[in-house]
Amino acid sequence: MSAPTDRKYLETHEWHQAAGDTVTIGITQFAADELTDITFVQLPKVGAELEANKRFGEIESVKATSDLYTGVSGTVTEVNSALSDNPGLVNRDPYGQAWMIRVKMSDPRQLEMLLPVDEYLKRAGK
Repeated sequence: MSAPTDRKYLETHEWHQAAGDTVTIGITQFAADELTDITFVQLPKVGAELEANKRFGEIESVKATSDLYTGVSGTVTEVNSALSDNPGLVNRDPYGQAWMIRVKMSDPRQLEMLLPVDEYLKRAGK
């Protein structure tokens, strides 16, 4: 298994890609593969306030339902509406078109607490 090196990760398999004070969040290929066929993604509304290491949504598949977590606090500025019509996009392109939310971080230093790719892969057992 591999994962992009330009992101930080949570042990719960969410990736965070920063651009200035905004971070884009999605799930890893490992998580998408474990869930198998994704059938539904529940995401917060634009303007929602998120807390680091707290739940921000839910993802369902034919196999399981899992909570989604953020590693940073902030305000949701954008939600990927394509996932409501096409949740299976997460299986096909979790690092690209299937990003989930964008968050304006209240404290960008929180990114330092997230895992670099090599540590994430080691903890994921890959």
